[in-house]
Amino acid sequence: MSERTTLGELARLFLRLGTTAFGGPAAHVAMMRQEVVDERRWMTDQEFLDLVGATNLIPGPNSTELAIHIGRERRGAAGLVVAGACFILPAALMVGALAWAYVRYGTLPAVEHVLYGIKPVIVAVIAQALWSLGKTAVTSIWLGLLGAGALAATLLGLHELVVLAGAATLAAIVAMARGAPPPSLPVAVIPWPLFAVFLKIGSVLFGSGYVLLAFLRSDLVERLGWITETQLLDAIAVGQVTPGPVFTTATFIGYLVDGPAGAIAATLGIFLPAFVFVAISAPLLPKLRASRLARAILDGVNVASLALMAAVSYDVARASLIDVPTILLAALGGLLLIRFRLNAMWLVLLGALAGAARHAL
Repeated sequence: MSERTTLGELARLFLRLGTTAFGGPAAHVAMMRQEVVDERRWMTDQEFLDLVGATNLIPGPNSTELAIHIGRERRGAAGLVVAGACFILPAALMVGALAWAYVRYGTLPAVEHVLYGIKPVIVAVIAQALWSLGKTAVTSIWLGLLGAGALAATLLGLHELVVLAGAATLAAIVAMARGAPPPSLPVAVIPWPLFAVFLKIGSVLFGSGYVLLAFLRSDLVERLGWITETQLLDAIAVGQVTPGPVFTTATFIGYLVDGPAGAIAATLGIFLPAFVFVAISAPLLPKLRASRLARAILDGVNVASLALMAAVSYDVARASLIDVPTILLAALGGLLLIRFRLNAMWLVLLGALAGAARHAL
């Protein structure tokens, strides 16, 4: 473990990740792992994996909650705020700028050629993280089978929450059959209507970007009529193609509804619950680690979380590796990661340059 982390170090790291972490939550988790486990030795793979599992037990954007957890682990309440805010801010600013351009010009800037090069190297980053975390998580044949079952269930279309709950339940049953005692845990100038809508969504939303789309359509298109179906799809697209949290889709929609004030209100509303949930749940983690039964449940959640991450990475690979150049880029990314331990940030820049060069040629 390293010495005490400063708030400045946390701010610099998560500002950089918020600016370069393309590819969605699975990619964000992989890049954070490289930074805090491999590069800085702030925590072990097991400690990092426990935080990943913990984020899957609460509503909200998982990769943002992971950043908040890491900040809290390193510098307490102040670190919690700094890490989370710095991870969100770059993406929120980028999305706000795109929303301004969208309102002014009626269309989104073309970024496909840049993403063409970024997506394949992100596949390599995720694969490397899955391999490292998998070696830590799968400590027995039983956990390997549980993880394989969770992956199969996810690929067959079972909802993420059902997979996580099922893995946790099975792990608890096996642990109790082996004689583990039960755990002992403690009881644990803004447009306000717009803020309230996004606060509700941030407080109850589990799952992927598809679940976010369903919530946004139900509230903002069908119930309130604040945006059109086309505007919603454009907002989702912006959240997907920009780095950092996908939930910055809210920033874009807030700007469409009420300009800069709306963008701020929507962003605060959808992300605020994540800070609250992490602050409440994080103190329980040491007690979970100390109880044999709770430890077994967390182990089950951890392997199921990696199964969800593997299923997402499979979808990312299918969408990203579309021709020979993208396959070669992914292979080169894997080589640079494994052989030369290149930082993921440089891989993202390399991919962006490759995509831009291909477009220019």
